[in-house]
Amino acid sequence: MNEKKALCVSGYLALLVAVVAAIGGVYVIAKELMSDTPHAPSGVMIALGFLLVLLAGLCLSSLVIVQPNEAKVITFFGTYIGTVVESGLWMVVPLTTKATVSLKVRNFNSQKLKVNDAEGNPVEIGAVIVFKVTDTAKATFDVDKYERFVEIQSETAIRHIAAKYSYDTFEDENVPSLRGNADEVAGELLEELQERLHVAGVQLMETRITHLAYAPEIASAMLQRQQAIAIVAARQKIVEGAVGMVDAALKRLEEKGIELDAERKAAMINNLMVSIVSDRAAQPVLNTGSLYN
Repeated sequence: MNEKKALCVSGYLALLVAVVAAIGGVYVIAKELMSDTPHAPSGVMIALGFLLVLLAGLCLSSLVIVQPNEAKVITFFGTYIGTVVESGLWMVVPLTTKATVSLKVRNFNSQKLKVNDAEGNPVEIGAVIVFKVTDTAKATFDVDKYERFVEIQSETAIRHIAAKYSYDTFEDENVPSLRGNADEVAGELLEELQERLHVAGVQLMETRITHLAYAPEIASAMLQRQQAIAIVAARQKIVEGAVGMVDAALKRLEEKGIELDAERKAAMINNLMVSIVSDRAAQPVLNTGSLYN
């Protein structure tokens, strides 16, 4: 079922007609019942008065007030006849039911869901979903309580997307992960969730990952793993820098005309590497003898 515009006119004219008809009907009935003339009240005039009151009631039942960023879904004895989306006072078909549907942009914050990532590690993940209703007919008639539908489908999509990626990649940095590629994951979540919510007439504005962490039972072990990887990476950078510094020192000595044999070069390289790479301050040692003694 698709949304269509309901037939409506300005409600101020209907309101005026209702007020005039109500006053006229009450006046006619009261005049006939309270007449001082000896003849009996005229049935025709009383019937006319009741018809005017009935007309006033029908006019009032056709009035609908639409607030800004709000829509009224109009049904006539179970038949959908259209939606009024323009704000103001409107007159529609009398004796109809008017259901209110909000067109405002809304947020849905999912709970912290516990899922297994692509490597089987339990992780906690949460997201915020920004959406609005674009088709009031689908939101009203095609699903039962579209707000609850958005909530359930969002959590289902989050679980599905989280299971396709690992929390982090330790070996290959080119492989996408939940932590390293949050924008790409959010974009895929937006596309998949939009397909699920199309049936409810809901349009997604944005999806964002708001919470991402390892589950408590493995958080400590994974933290140690991350720390170990960070230490190894830092050591690798330190060694690369130390090799460059030693090479530069040997070249400077050659430029100054200081020649060192292979054994002295090896000793110098060893001392420089130890002093640079060590995580503690090097302790100077004075050698009072010869390198060959």
